[in-house]
Amino acid sequence: MIDNIKPDAQKHTISLLVENRFGVLARIAGLFSARGYNIDSLSVGVTDDPNVSRMTIVVRGDNRILEQVQKQLNKLIDVIKVTDYVDTAHLERELIMVKVTADKSTRGELAQICDIFRAKIVDVAMDSLIIELTGDREKNEALLRMIRPFGIKEFCRTGIVAMARGKKGIVIPEMERALT
Repeated sequence: MIDNIKPDAQKHTISLLVENRFGVLARIAGLFSARGYNIDSLSVGVTDDPNVSRMTIVVRGDNRILEQVQKQLNKLIDVIKVTDYVDTAHLERELIMVKVTADKSTRGELAQICDIFRAKIVDVAMDSLIIELTGDREKNEALLRMIRPFGIKEFCRTGIVAMARGKKGIVIPEMERALT
C-alpha cells in the first residue's frame, strides 16, 4: 500500500465540473485511491445546469503526484473542468450539526456560545439542543471545543465547498463564453 500522507503534505482543495452521470464519482474517487490518497472531504451537488455537477475534493499530499492525478482527471470523458485552489485565494465552508446535552440550567450558556459564533439552535428537546453552524473548518472546530464539555450526543459535518475569490472561478465553458 502506498502511503502518501506525510505530516508536511500540502492540502489541496480541488473543484471539478463533471457530467451528472452514473459512475462518475466512483471513477474520480478511484483515481485518488489508486495513488494511495485518502479523500479528507468530498462534496458533490448539481449546478444550475442539471446535466452538470460540481465536486469539491480535499486531499493532502505530494504536489507532483497530485498534479499527475489532475492531468488524469482532465482526461476522463465525464470531467469538464478541474481547478486546484492550492495557490488561489479562495473561500471554504462546511456545515456542521451537533446534538449537545442541554437542560434548563445549561441552555442559556449554550445560547450565548451560539450567538458568539453566529450558530443557530435548530431544535430543542428536554435534554438536548441541535446546533447548526456554517463556517470554515477552524471556526467550526472552535465551536466544537467550546461545547464539548456540555456533552456531544451526536455530530455530523458536510464536505467542504470552495469558491475562488474575485474574478477567478470554475464555470461551465458555455457560461464562460456568455460572461465574456
